[in-house]
Amino acid sequence: MQQVLSTQTAGDVRSERERLLANRTLVRGWLYVVLLMLFALVLVGGATRLTDSGLSITQWKPIHGVIPPLSEAEWQEELELYRQIPQYQQINKGMSLEEFKSIFWWEWAHRLLARGVGFVFALPLAFFWATRRIERGLAPKLVGLLLLGGLQGFVGWWMVASGLVERTDVSQYRLAMHLTLACIIFAAIMVVARGLAPHSEPPADRGTQRFAGWLVVATLFQVFLGGLVAGTNAGLTYNTWPLMDGAIIPSDLFVMNPAWMNFFENVKTVQFTHRLGAYAVFVLALWHMIAVRRRLPGTTHARRALVLFHLVLLQAVIGIVTLLMHMPLHWALLHQGFALIVLGFAAAHWRGTKGAYPLPTEIKVAG
Repeated sequence: MQQVLSTQTAGDVRSERERLLANRTLVRGWLYVVLLMLFALVLVGGATRLTDSGLSITQWKPIHGVIPPLSEAEWQEELELYRQIPQYQQINKGMSLEEFKSIFWWEWAHRLLARGVGFVFALPLAFFWATRRIERGLAPKLVGLLLLGGLQGFVGWWMVASGLVERTDVSQYRLAMHLTLACIIFAAIMVVARGLAPHSEPPADRGTQRFAGWLVVATLFQVFLGGLVAGTNAGLTYNTWPLMDGAIIPSDLFVMNPAWMNFFENVKTVQFTHRLGAYAVFVLALWHMIAVRRRLPGTTHARRALVLFHLVLLQAVIGIVTLLMHMPLHWALLHQGFALIVLGFAAAHWRGTKGAYPLPTEIKVAG
């Protein structure tokens, strides 16, 4: 009798394990769909910035704003609202309705995609929760991501509002925060999805894990610096490499007082800092790749460190070409999109060095 009960218990545990792994596969697939939508959202956001379209919609209508103007009168109403802000009065005065439509659609598409990401995240989350497909330890992570998404919507409008009264564009501080928060959400979703995936290798040593984590932080900081470049249009200046303004270290980097303002408002310093950040990420990725291949030769961790280094190298090449070509739209978007690829892979690599999320104890022991 005891042997029969033991067999039944082992069978129940195996069945529960299979159910849990199947649920992880479903949740992981859903998160990858969200990642693809976020990738598209960031690219459209970049195009919105590069085409100076971000201030074309001057009101925040989370529900009603889904519907674009449907009549000539509604289009004229939107254009009249745009005519009241400094960007129109100082830069685009006399813009025709057709010209206005070309910038309006970029901003509208960006906002529509943002709403779409919110629905694609929130509705399946509610379904998975109601059907008990969310593990106990996973729930706080997913709820936290949902709250970050809501915060991102507020930050986006806060950014737009900075360009509606006195400025002709949005604040570079707020733009950099908006972009960086989007990338934090992207990286966090990638980490969760990777943690739910099966891992073919045991976790790496603590040193490798920590260095991989710092690479994610360095990449995120470089994204923030890139946001400042976009916010100040610094990429349209000093379009030479490896020299900048004829020197390795250009002059006049600290002409503003107080000195810290140069890192945010002096276009030369902003671009130079972004260059230094790129060099730093390149060196860190190279060091990490060499160290992991020596410490853990032949492992998946070593192979992924090698791929990450080559992604960073390719991103550096794209950045240089974009700079030398004076920031054409398609190259600038490629540079921004590939930054997300580098960040996503770095985040997945870091989670990979730590292994998959542990199974509940009773399932793990029996499995």
